Amino acid sequence: MPIELWYFTSQVFISLKEKMKKFLFFLTGVFFLHSCGTYKNAAYNSANNPTAPNYADSNSWAVLPNNYPEVLSELLGETTEKKADVFFVYPTLFTDKKDPAWNADVFSSSHRDQVVNQSILYQASAWGAAANIYAPYYRQAHYRIFVEPFTSQGEEAWELAYQDVKNAFEYYLKNYNENKPIIVASHSQGSMHLKRLVKEYFDGTQLQSRLIGAYLVGTKVEPDFFSKIPEATSSNQIGGVMSWNSYKKNKRPSYYEKSYKGGITTNPITWNHQKQTKITEHQGLLYKDLELYPKSLSLQKIDGMLWVTVPKIPNRFLISLISNYHFADVNLFWKDISLNALERTQEWFNSNEQ
Repeated sequence: MPIELWYFTSQVFISLKEKMKKFLFFLTGVFFLHSCGTYKNAAYNSANNPTAPNYADSNSWAVLPNNYPEVLSELLGETTEKKADVFFVYPTLFTDKKDPAWNADVFSSSHRDQVVNQSILYQASAWGAAANIYAPYYRQAHYRIFVEPFTSQGEEAWELAYQDVKNAFEYYLKNYNENKPIIVASHSQGSMHLKRLVKEYFDGTQLQSRLIGAYLVGTKVEPDFFSKIPEATSSNQIGGVMSWNSYKKNKRPSYYEKSYKGGITTNPITWNHQKQTKITEHQGLLYKDLELYPKSLSLQKIDGMLWVTVPKIPNRFLISLISNYHFADVNLFWKDISLNALERTQEWFNSNEQ
């Protein structure tokens, strides 16, 4: 290939790659970088842990019902107090390859902006019509914990993140909940932590009776992981667990057998055992322009995973070039989730009328 043509081709590729990065970021507000570059590393040392959040201080919460971020209030409109709560835990946003820290600094302005303008706006908002949103900042583990050879080095960092989530939930129960029914919702790393928390605090306990539903999205939840909490298999079933992992139709990741196969796979459009949906059944995707795009995709359930068609949205070509839809597990089905949360919440109150 002539050097001029090689240079032109490489520049087109680089430009397209950068456009895709920006597109993915704006599509969901949540962008996960799964490239193979080198991560900075330093041995875990608890003396280097970032300052712990204090959940008695509203500054340690990304969202409290009396203090919704402006972008969230603008999206949801009127945010009057609801009769139910949602406790939401956000996904991995701490991904900087140059940062050797093992856990995120929750008082970093850049990290806080990411949490609010990405995950809260495009994900937690899906439950905002049904419930008061409580979303704590937590010292989440760095993304490299999911990448070898760092996986085996990050156990203490992972535990630190979970303890923050646990402390936030305990504070919420004692000081905010006031015996209201609860939705728990999360994505990715957040779901891994909430999966453990639900087992400890809800599974077979008195608190289970107040569980509207557990939306543990973007991680594998084994059907027998909980002893008393069942998989939710209808749109109005209360007290059940829901989970799904999204991928482009007819594609599978190399880690499918380990990370997806055998996990609970909820249909987030019909909320039952229906294995395929029609595009007309889709209630709506929340896009980068904060507009809803209904009837924009269909899905097929396979073992442990959702196969999703390329959504019919602006810049559709760019998303057609990728296969892993993990970044959009929630906002692909934003309106579907919103309506379902309302339905389950109403059913909880119908079933618990005095």
